[in-house]
Formats: sequence, structure tokens, C-alpha cells
Amino acid sequence: MADTSVPLQQPSRSRDLDKLLLRPGNLVGPTFEPGEQLSKDLDEYVRILVVGAGGLGCELLKDLALSGFRNLEVIDMDRIEVTNLNRQFLFRLEDVGKPKAEVAAKRVMERISGVDIVPHFCRIEDKNIEFYNEFAIIALGLDSIEARSYINTVACSFLEYDSDDNPREETIKPMVDGGTEGFKGHARVIMPGITPCFECTIWLFPPQVKFPLCTLAETPRTAAHCIEYAHLIKWDEVHRGVPFDPDNPKNMKWVYDEAVKRAELFGIPGVTYSFTQGVVKNIIPAIASTNAIISAACALETLKIATGCSKTLSNYLTYNGSEGLHTKVTEFERDKDCLVCGPGIRIELDPSITLQKFMDLLEEHPKLQLSKASVTHRGKNLYMQAPPVLEEMTRPNLSLSLFNLMGKLPKDIVHVNGMTSKNDQKTSCLRKLRVVFKGVDGVADMDTAGGA
Repeated sequence: MADTSVPLQQPSRSRDLDKLLLRPGNLVGPTFEPGEQLSKDLDEYVRILVVGAGGLGCELLKDLALSGFRNLEVIDMDRIEVTNLNRQFLFRLEDVGKPKAEVAAKRVMERISGVDIVPHFCRIEDKNIEFYNEFAIIALGLDSIEARSYINTVACSFLEYDSDDNPREETIKPMVDGGTEGFKGHARVIMPGITPCFECTIWLFPPQVKFPLCTLAETPRTAAHCIEYAHLIKWDEVHRGVPFDPDNPKNMKWVYDEAVKRAELFGIPGVTYSFTQGVVKNIIPAIASTNAIISAACALETLKIATGCSKTLSNYLTYNGSEGLHTKVTEFERDKDCLVCGPGIRIELDPSITLQKFMDLLEEHPKLQLSKASVTHRGKNLYMQAPPVLEEMTRPNLSLSLFNLMGKLPKDIVHVNGMTSKNDQKTSCLRKLRVVFKGVDGVADMDTAGGA
């Protein structure tokens, strides 16, 4: 007798996603239009950048790929270490020494068919500004305040305001930021010009622990004291004028070796290479389960922004799993005078000012104090400090007038990338400037922030 039973159909991998995208609801966003076309657009056109391929970044890549996003890119400058394997589930022992971004992308594509992930093994500063503008949403899986601040300034640099200082919707670059520390974590949505940006709420992050120099130099008592002695004191004694680069493995190995010598001299145990990295780079401890929870929240918010299938988080979620389970959503207010997400610092200039003189003014400006500046206008490099080939190509512009270099526009936005001092440390930052040329096309005189 022939078997006439109908074979059971496997449920669609996108079954749960379809329930969100194919049906209307009471909590949807104002632009939500349910239908199959929305799913197709998500597959074909929405590009997401994941910044960081560590514990949180691995989870984010997996969650976003399983949430219907097919065009993903990931950027990370680190290589895989043995200590990563207990919580960064995409990596194996044979991957030690390989770039995190490349291995993470490969593993997710092997497990999830149809997804395309492009890895970038480099520093976030190595990419030009326009690279970040190619993505619909930027998802952050970082463990560094400095890296978050840099990406935040890049995303906010695309923001434009109308004549009434209202943000233009088409220039808003959404960010979803996640962070974890042990059993605690946060997820937040940043819509530049609408919600507070990272800089608006920088006070949420506690200051880093600092040790008295006299303790480091004379009476070290812990392994951290020995490491910071090598980092802050010994390095400058031996490498005068050469800045320490925490991302350079040779620099980090030198500090570790010196810290071991210091610890042996004072009979202090506990100096290891991984602990040296943690102290110097202020690496925060991570737990796999916390990463998974925060990543799920970030992936969901990314889906909400991309599709409008629900209202987004307003605007900061905190999770605490150390004593029971506690979650809370707080709506922080945006700082309207923020130097990063605000309309930009207005600088009025004489049309005859040269690019070199303009860069000199940036160092003297009380709100900027930017040194070693690179200047771009509408994606065009007016002057670049590095790499050497670009510096040589743009050097002739230094003697030309900024007005001519900007196409003789009476006013426009200029982006400046340089170094500034923060907490007695030099950090890289990007600033948006509203340059206005005096006496051109009827621009009225006003208080000048810079002069000829």
C-alpha cells in the first residue's frame, strides 16, 4: 500500500520575524508599513555595521544575522587570545592569533545561510568618515569609553540642522550601544539630534582609578602598582618623546616585562600579561550570559529602528543580574549645547584666511583646542595628517584660502579630526564646525569665534 501521508513542513526560519513585519499592531512606529516588501528591503538594502568583535560583538553578529539582516560588516583591530575563548563563543583554540573580525564573520556565515558579513581588521580611526555614512545603523559592542566617544562623534558629524536648528531627519545616523561589566549591563538607543548622544551622558561612566605617583615610584603594594609604574613612569624614562600605544603588542609586552621586574624586586605576585592589558587599557570583566542578554536587547532595538515594527527604547536600559534580576529604563534628556550632537561650533572667519591659519585657530579656540588637525569638507580632504602620501598630496592646500577650498560658499559644515586633551591624556576626537565667512552674500557680522 502506497504511503499517502503528507510530509510535515519545517517551520520557516523567519516565522517569528514574520509575525512582527507582516501584521499591524498597537505599538508600531509611525512609519511602519507591514508587508512582504518590508522583509525584502531588510534583506537587500539595510546595511548594519557592528563595531567590535569581542564578547558582545560576537553575540551581536549572531543575533542580527538571525533577525533578518543579511548585509552586515564588522570592524575590530584585535587578534584572538586564549583568554577570549571562555566567553567569545565564535572562536576556537586553533583561531588564537587570528583577527577577531575575520574569524567572527566566517563563523556566522558558516552557520547562517544567506548572510553576507564583510570583516575589517583595522582601527576604527583608520576608516575615513564617509565609510561610516554607508550604513543605516551602527551597533556598538565596545569595552572602551574612548572608542565609543570616537564613533559617537563620527555618527553625529553627519547630522545637519535646518535654519531653525531642528535636525534634518535624513541626516540622522542611528546608533545602538551595548555595554557589560560582570553581571551588569546597559543597552541604549542614540538618535543624534533627538536623543542624548554619548557625550551628553558621559557623566554616567565613572572616572578611571588613578594611583598616586609617589606610591608607584616608592612603595608599590599590588601588581597594578607595578604595571602602572612601568606604564606611566618607566616608559617615559626609557622612551623619551615616544608616546605609548596600548594597541601596539610590542609596547604592551615591554610594559609587561618591566612590570614583572618591578614585582620581583618588591616580592609582589600577580603580574600576568592579560592582567597588564586589563590595567593599562582599563579592560572591564565580562560574563557570557550578560553579553547574551544585552546583545538581545541591542539586536531588538536595531530591528525596531530599521523596520518601525515597534517603538524604540526611550532611551537607556540598565540590567543588573548580580542580586536577583533587575531591569530599568531611564529617559535621559539631550544637552542642547552639546559640542558633539549639537548644531556645531560656529566660527566666523575672514574670507582671506588660509587653511594653515584656520588650523592654528583650532588650537587656540577655548572650546576646541585641537592639535594635529585633519580637515575635510563634503567628503573632500582639504588636509590630512596621515598617511604620509595623503599628507604630501594635501600639503599645498595649507597656503590656500579656506574660502576658495570650500568652493566659495558663504557658510558650510567642516569636519575636523585631531587630538585634544582630556583628563590629562591626549585623545583623538572629531568635531563639526559651522564655518561662516564675514561679508559674503550678506552674512551679518556677529560675535566672532575666530578671526583672520
